[in-house]
Amino acid sequence: MRLLLRAAGLRAPKLPVTAAASSSSSPAVPMGLPRHPARWGSRFHVPPSAEAVARSVGICSMMKLPVQGSAAGLDAAFVGVPLDTGTSNRPGARFGPRQIRAESSLLRRFNSSTGAAPFDSLLVADIGDVNVNPYNLPQSCRLIRGAFQDIVGSGCVLLALGGDHTITYPILQAVAERHGPVGLVHVDAHTDTADRALGEKIYHGTPFRRCVDEGLLDCGRVVQIGIRGSSYGPDPYKYCRDQGFRVVLAEECWMRSLVPLMAEVRQQMQDRPVYISFDIDGLDPAYAPGTGTPEVAGLTPAQALEIIRGCKGLNIVGCDLVEVAPMYDVSGNTALLGANLLFEMLCILPGVKTM
Repeated sequence: MRLLLRAAGLRAPKLPVTAAASSSSSPAVPMGLPRHPARWGSRFHVPPSAEAVARSVGICSMMKLPVQGSAAGLDAAFVGVPLDTGTSNRPGARFGPRQIRAESSLLRRFNSSTGAAPFDSLLVADIGDVNVNPYNLPQSCRLIRGAFQDIVGSGCVLLALGGDHTITYPILQAVAERHGPVGLVHVDAHTDTADRALGEKIYHGTPFRRCVDEGLLDCGRVVQIGIRGSSYGPDPYKYCRDQGFRVVLAEECWMRSLVPLMAEVRQQMQDRPVYISFDIDGLDPAYAPGTGTPEVAGLTPAQALEIIRGCKGLNIVGCDLVEVAPMYDVSGNTALLGANLLFEMLCILPGVKTM
């Protein structure tokens, strides 16, 4: 599989071992540190506790999980797709996976709000990045599709770190090959259903139009939440509604809990395969300024959690978090928010126990 590991020699047997780089059931202990149950008391891969391993120590993987070269044997896998060739405004999302991984060192083993214990339920690892070609967008889409065919074919549930929203198109090509047309929970400021721009049919404004064209979506089970912003025409959502999508404008979400909405979404999605695609610009730029096409008056982080947690119980076959462009947020908070949302997605996957 065309994936790049994040550090040369990572799997060398004599590499000094930290909790982030070890995947054995009885790993060597970092020098000067005791064994700690938050890491070594589980048969699964578990993020190391900062009580035993400093957050600045170890390989920069997602949640400091072990890194391996494929999804073989895993229940779920984090995979980076560092591509931003499809952006239409501010570039930089190619650096999203790296910064999300760096900020994810703050995350811990359990979800204390929901009780979810993903690392006591599923075997999870970081499997590196798809080796995209930033000079050739069509070729990159083919590389992404091929990489995710291997991941999905292994039976692993993917959690993709973008990258611009173009990446969702080839990912869904791979997902639909295995699962057929899928339902979609799409959080975004934009519908991403344009047909073309400057003559090009593939860029981050068209992925779901291309998915409809190819029959990758079960259009009666598509919901788009947080949609807003100025438009080129007087009825920018007509195409979506004509396909049967449910479009939930940001204005419908202002000052409200989205728990009732998500109860309706669960009924809409039924028990058939569902994919979650979360564009960080669905959130208001006050919370997530580090993105390429920000739109004012968006969702709040609390509403984002309500949306993701509201997908608990669905037959989720894959997720992505896209459009984090770190250089527009020197605080790192946009990437930190993205890391937390990916953790929340992991916590709602089928098979995750609560403690």
